[in-house]
Amino acid sequence: MEDCLFCKIIRGEIPSTKLFEDAHAYAFLDINPFGKGHTLVVPKFHAEQLFFLPPEELAGVMPAVQRVACLLRRKLGCDGLALMQLNGACAGQTVGHVHFHLIPRYAGQPAGWAPLEGEAAREAKDFEALRKQILG
Repeated sequence: MEDCLFCKIIRGEIPSTKLFEDAHAYAFLDINPFGKGHTLVVPKFHAEQLFFLPPEELAGVMPAVQRVACLLRRKLGCDGLALMQLNGACAGQTVGHVHFHLIPRYAGQPAGWAPLEGEAAREAKDFEALRKQILG
C-alpha cells in the first residue's frame, strides 16, 4: 500500500535499523521501544490486521519471528521475550499493517509496559550500537 508507514520502510523510503529480511518479512528496531532490543517483524504482504493476512503469508512470516527472537535472546542475553500482535485501535494497534512486537525481557525488570526512563531509555534508543551488538 502506497501510504502505509511500514510498506514505506520495507521499500526503503523511510530509514530503519534493519535486523533481518527475507522474502516474506522485514525486521527492524522499534523507534519507541518498551525495552532494549524491542524489534518489529513485519510481513512484506500488506494487510491491516491479522484477520486479513492470507494463511500462506502468515506461514511465511512466522519463521522470521522465531529467527529474530532467537537472535535477540542469543545476542542480548535476555531472560525472556514478550511477543505481542495487536489488531485494531481498541487493542492498541497504531499502524495499519500487521506486525509482531518482539520485546526482550530481563530478570528483575518490573512487570508491565511502563515507559523507559533515564539510562534504560538512552540505551534502548542507541539503535546503531544495538544493531552492532545484535548482528555483530
